Amino acid sequence: MDIKKKPLGSILLAEDNENDLELALATFESFHLANEIDVVRDGAEAMDYLLCKGNYEHRIGCVPPAVILLDIKMPKVDGLQVLEAIKSNPLLKNIPVVMFTSSRQERDVVQSYDLGVNAYVVKPVDFDQFTNAIRQLGIFWALINESPGGVIQAEESK
Repeated sequence: MDIKKKPLGSILLAEDNENDLELALATFESFHLANEIDVVRDGAEAMDYLLCKGNYEHRIGCVPPAVILLDIKMPKVDGLQVLEAIKSNPLLKNIPVVMFTSSRQERDVVQSYDLGVNAYVVKPVDFDQFTNAIRQLGIFWALINESPGGVIQAEESK
């Protein structure tokens, strides 16, 4: 199944679990999803990527991702803090964010929606269900869903 790329950004996968990361990347590749997959391994790196700072200050065009797949339990800055920062920033708030996490805790689900998450998906333990979830998330959020595009303008240092 070849899927045509929308003229929008990549999929940003914020994941620190190596096994989940490898499985997600293999799944995207096996379904020939044309969008590039950019990976960050902690919340601080996710924010640098989104704001084109630090190691990402030379990111070409600073085009926002089509969707962010965000784990809750990440080092440095957790996913809920990243979500709050995204949804409170006028330059980032329209980027769709999907919590893709192993947490089934009701407080995490409620807090995610209170902070403006677009969807909350618990990572399936079963291999086939996991790959199907990744496939469906990629197709819906990166290809079917219409979201505002644009370029993020980094703030000038004062």
